[in-house]
Amino acid sequence: MAVKNPHFYFPFNFGALPHELADYGKSKVVVLPVPYDATTSYKPGTRDGAHAIINASRFLEFYDEEAKKNFSEIGICTLDEMEIVDDAKGTIDRVYEAAKTILGDNKNFVMLGGEHSLTSGAVRAFKEKFSDLSVLHIDAHADMADLNGESKWDHGCVARRCYEMCPVVLAGIRSLGDEQARFIEENGIPTYYAHEIFCSGGDAWMDEAISKLSDTVYLTIDLDALDPSIMPSVGTPVPGGFRWFTLLKLLRKLAASKKVVGFDVMEFMPIPGMHAPDFTAAKLVYKLIGEFYCK
Repeated sequence: MAVKNPHFYFPFNFGALPHELADYGKSKVVVLPVPYDATTSYKPGTRDGAHAIINASRFLEFYDEEAKKNFSEIGICTLDEMEIVDDAKGTIDRVYEAAKTILGDNKNFVMLGGEHSLTSGAVRAFKEKFSDLSVLHIDAHADMADLNGESKWDHGCVARRCYEMCPVVLAGIRSLGDEQARFIEENGIPTYYAHEIFCSGGDAWMDEAISKLSDTVYLTIDLDALDPSIMPSVGTPVPGGFRWFTLLKLLRKLAASKKVVGFDVMEFMPIPGMHAPDFTAAKLVYKLIGEFYCK
């Protein structure tokens, strides 16, 4: 008789954690999954991203060999997937309300998406609590359009909406339109383009980028910031992105000098039969929980 995979019996939460480590009241970290992709512009499917990341996380081993500790011991609660509405602004408002509640309960916030437009809802809640907030936006795309079509709430406008609330630093950029490029230049928005990062041959840009941020930071990562060779599971892959250890080095530097009060990992679009990207995304989320919240 075939033996069933024991993971089928594990809790469906981030890390398949037992109740004592996943209880909302006792957990230090709260994960908000949002299955939304109504404004994606190339290939849809990011609505399934949070579910795929959580599923892959159930197979992680939690001892981190670099930090020499088990991050899961701080408690990681995974909420049910957020119920979305047809209206983009309405869904973003729901993210805002959820983030506001989680912050009000003094929990550390992690959002899994889902398309990038959702980030502006979270940033609005964080800006209300942290007046000196800034945003580090790691992405292949600048997302600085004022409008995409007739919408201000498209995923390609998210960095612009965040910039209207607080300072934004862009990193890893390698795709943007004329209007966005002009807006970035005219407003002096610190932007670290991929060709400059990877052709410079050094890490000085990391320290410079981090120095442009305030002491309190919200981090948002569009997974297409990673190179498609290690992260093909995104809606609009662009060649020339971050590799694993380069991105981790940047984020460790960020954690060492700034207070990261919340983060999200967005735009994951699982590809059936291709499991490595799912695991990469889950491992990244777990690493960042450790870097930012296990001090």
